[in-house]
Amino acid sequence: MAAAAAATLSAGLHSAPAQCHGNAVDAARLARLEQQVEMLTNTLKAQHDVSTTTGQGDAVFSWDQGLTAAFPADAREFEKDLHGGFNEDADTGIVYTGIPGYGLCKISNDLKTWTKIGTDKRLEGNMHGIVVFKHKGETLIACAQNEHARILIINLDGTVKQQLDQPKGGEFDYDDANWYYSRTQNKVCPWGQPATPAFACTDVTYLDGKLYAVAGYCEGDYVVTASEVDGKWVWGPTAWGGKGDEPGKFQTAHGIFAYDNSIFVANREASQVIEFSKDGKLIRCLPDLPETARICNVARADDYFVMNALEPIQHTPAKTAPIFAHSGERLLSTIEAGDLGIPVLKHLHHVWPHYINGPNGERTLYILCSGWSRGKFAVLKHEPQGVPSKPNGWNRTQEPL
Repeated sequence: MAAAAAATLSAGLHSAPAQCHGNAVDAARLARLEQQVEMLTNTLKAQHDVSTTTGQGDAVFSWDQGLTAAFPADAREFEKDLHGGFNEDADTGIVYTGIPGYGLCKISNDLKTWTKIGTDKRLEGNMHGIVVFKHKGETLIACAQNEHARILIINLDGTVKQQLDQPKGGEFDYDDANWYYSRTQNKVCPWGQPATPAFACTDVTYLDGKLYAVAGYCEGDYVVTASEVDGKWVWGPTAWGGKGDEPGKFQTAHGIFAYDNSIFVANREASQVIEFSKDGKLIRCLPDLPETARICNVARADDYFVMNALEPIQHTPAKTAPIFAHSGERLLSTIEAGDLGIPVLKHLHHVWPHYINGPNGERTLYILCSGWSRGKFAVLKHEPQGVPSKPNGWNRTQEPL
């Protein structure tokens, strides 16, 4: 950014016609001005510390400004309200996302074309988490709408097929969840006092015929499941978790993701990613994640997990929330979008890995980013030959990447 500005100014200086001075005087003047440009360039670089790539090892990325600019023009006014995520159809590579106040969108496989789908007003609500899944031969979308305490089941044309509301209690083989949902049905508040949401669902995923949802924005911090019965999705019977510090409990279960027959939960306020069996048995916490990372969501590229922190790591000079590439056993790369000069991306809410196929069969990895708090959409591009960066301000293992 600074270099481009300097180049433009320098080009302008070279093209300026000589007037009223001899060649030697003009050359000296031009030299002084070019020196000033160089000083300004160095000052801007020092102030903004902008680089072309960020990350280490095999996970180095640049900012793809062209694909970032593909965000729909008529949705620009809503970009600041971004508070959701992405998921894609494994068969077509089409990515789906929701923009609060605007609606449900599909993004073409090449990430160049956004199309708004569906006319149901419920689609304008915040889609805090989303999953595209194939069930009994039909591809569907499920989105978790935290502000409306519901999950919508949607056809690929944007038609809402079903609204799955808060559990009532009694649906699960888990006493804690049954007790919580049954007693919250009866809570009322005096006029003028806001009701505390009992089912502020934050994300949803799918595995082996079941939808798995988390509701980290309320006291009922559980994983709950729903199954399809006679054409309708109903809650039960599997559930686990709840608010707490004990093993298998959560401190804001924010994201949920199915991979390799396991369920991964981003336990945000504990800065953990926890792996469970599909029946809720605790397997492990993923190692080598920094304290205060506040992991929001988890996804999987070919070779590693991709996950994002909510905010810059505390007590470090980092300017933006990091994105982590993680093998499942160790942290491979810290990708800091702030190093790339992307504006208004201090906080991250969700990142999603997506591959675009090239004309010769090559596959290029991109990461779609959704900011939060003055939201911003951005796209990062994998750079296999990119220059690695140094993680900003916190210690990590000294083993070579």
